[in-house]
Amino acid sequence: MDGSAQAGAAALWAAGEAYRRRQALHLVHATGTEGRATDDSAEQARAAGHELLAEMAGTVSGRFPDVTLVRRLSPGDPVRALHDEAGGEGTIVVGHRGLGGFGELLLGSVGLGVASHAQVPVVVVRGERDHAATGTVVACVRDEHDRPWVRHVAREALLRHASLRLLNVWNPLSHVGTALTMLDDIDGIAQRRVHEMHELADALRAEFTGLTVTTEVEGGRSTAGLLVHATREADLVAVGAHRPPLGVGRSVGHTVHALLHHAHCPVEIVPRQVHERPEPREP
Repeated sequence: MDGSAQAGAAALWAAGEAYRRRQALHLVHATGTEGRATDDSAEQARAAGHELLAEMAGTVSGRFPDVTLVRRLSPGDPVRALHDEAGGEGTIVVGHRGLGGFGELLLGSVGLGVASHAQVPVVVVRGERDHAATGTVVACVRDEHDRPWVRHVAREALLRHASLRLLNVWNPLSHVGTALTMLDDIDGIAQRRVHEMHELADALRAEFTGLTVTTEVEGGRSTAGLLVHATREADLVAVGAHRPPLGVGRSVGHTVHALLHHAHCPVEIVPRQVHERPEPREP
């Protein structure tokens, strides 16, 4: 929580998810006052932080009275505070822009910092306030190796009583390079992708009984543009964390970066191997 309208919207979205999962919602504010325990300005920042958290807790409780709230004031920086609070099993939810952004479309530095080093699922709450529910969760899938994190998204769809749409977007020209003869194999590449998506969908249907799973393979010159367009017809779009060379680097590639800045619905970045909480028991 940083006092921005976007952070407030993210907190209410997260409260709805906590209610759906029967889990606690942790509201976090980072003062950045670490090492300044006796500084007057640091004390004022802490007091303002406590007030901000209390005000947001009141707003959330008014909308979701059954959700357990935990308020956490951290002296460190926001990115570290959010990762520390989430631990190895939580989900981090942030607004799409903080107090210091350049425009309504831009992702704030905290959101980008959290998403770039995602060790747990990270949701960036985006989209218009009047975005009508579609009953669809979209998973942007590249190949069969995405199955571990897509299983997490399948659970998300079940919790929402939504259908799951597996979307595979690719740029045919990326398979051509300078060898024009490869153009003859474009249809074969597309057919293999369709086959892989069908196999993944069948596996998910078998594991998650009752889940409606559809597949779609799209080719175009702008992969990012096709993904952003897909967010117009989704309640949530999920992507796997970027697989950097040698496993070292940020979790956000160029395509996901564009999605985080321009999507029309919340975006979830899911680690390739995500630790699942035990399913909550019925009361």
